[in-house]
Amino acid sequence: MKRKATLATSGFAHFVHDGFTDSMYVLFPLWAEAFGLSLSQVGFLKMCSSGGLASFQLPASLLAERFGERAVLATGTVVAGACFALLGLASGFAALAVILIAFGAGCGTQHPLASSVVSRAYHSGGRRAAIGAYNFSGDLGKVAVPASVAASAVAIGWRESTIAFGIICVAAGIVIFLLLRRFGAGGPPLARAESKLISGPKSKGWGLRDRRGFALLSVISMIDSGARLGFLTFMPFLLIDKGAAVEVVGFALVLVFAGGAAGKLLCGLIAERAGVIRTTILTEMATAGFIVLLITLPLMPALFLLPVFGVVLNGTSSVLYGTVGDFVDLDHQSRAFGLFYTLSVGSGALAPVAFGVLSDLSNLETTLTTLAAMVLTSVPLCWLLRPSLAAVDVERA
Repeated sequence: MKRKATLATSGFAHFVHDGFTDSMYVLFPLWAEAFGLSLSQVGFLKMCSSGGLASFQLPASLLAERFGERAVLATGTVVAGACFALLGLASGFAALAVILIAFGAGCGTQHPLASSVVSRAYHSGGRRAAIGAYNFSGDLGKVAVPASVAASAVAIGWRESTIAFGIICVAAGIVIFLLLRRFGAGGPPLARAESKLISGPKSKGWGLRDRRGFALLSVISMIDSGARLGFLTFMPFLLIDKGAAVEVVGFALVLVFAGGAAGKLLCGLIAERAGVIRTTILTEMATAGFIVLLITLPLMPALFLLPVFGVVLNGTSSVLYGTVGDFVDLDHQSRAFGLFYTLSVGSGALAPVAFGVLSDLSNLETTLTTLAAMVLTSVPLCWLLRPSLAAVDVERA
């Protein structure tokens, strides 16, 4: 019961952070119109948000080793909420960039720390399925929060909307701290008796049991993250070119993230049965194919395709995130997840600005086709990962 409550609270944190982070995809076109931004500038703003998020993954993990996950996670959530509210007061491109860096840093506490809490709670079995459920919660946030922000922006304006939602995020940070404390999860390491009970003698360094496997898994995640964030950044502009209004763009994001929520849960469960390699190859090849289809289809058929596309676009991450713990000692989960997410989110930070520049130099369709080709480079890497995963299976047996 305790570990289910811990999973639910970590899932709530994921719901909040992913929901607010992906609300940017609704706000980018509004900021582009309000401040006359180019696609390169939009990509740069996404880089600021993702760059702040990537840069604080590892520091957050190291802080958690001293102060505990719940204190650092709750503080990061409060900071993210305050910055989201400040976006409503931004006067232009430079102000947006600075605030988004701080916002990203606050959000950088969630993935490594909440993942670590869940991974530790389910160390004895069902870790990949638990991580899938945790990721499912994040995608529910991606459905609910961006749609709410879009509706609110249309009703009262984007400035007022971001201020109001920022206050809600601050309150959520306080709730997360209180719930984790109640369930005795994510406390300071000295107070965490479970560390001694389940992990034995404390290991040194990064606690990586298979450096090659961890490295390959990280590279695959970098490709997946870069492609996903690159596409989502420019998908609204693709739909606008097809004739979509702002409300339709918000609805389209809901469709993608609704499919993604199902994909996070479904792919995690499929990976438990079919294996990591097969599941990842299937989702990555499908992602590339769907991107090409979305480029060529008219608006209405493209909208119908988005939920299915969301399943494969977001589903891969559950499989990859749930595998990190297989290569890491239990007493270094936070640190290893911090390193993994730094690499993954760092790729997601650089991809939008790179593809934004390519879009300005060529056109959006060429850029998205290039992005689809990039996704396919993960397939041969999956085959190289097979020996490491086979060794993990032997260890468990």
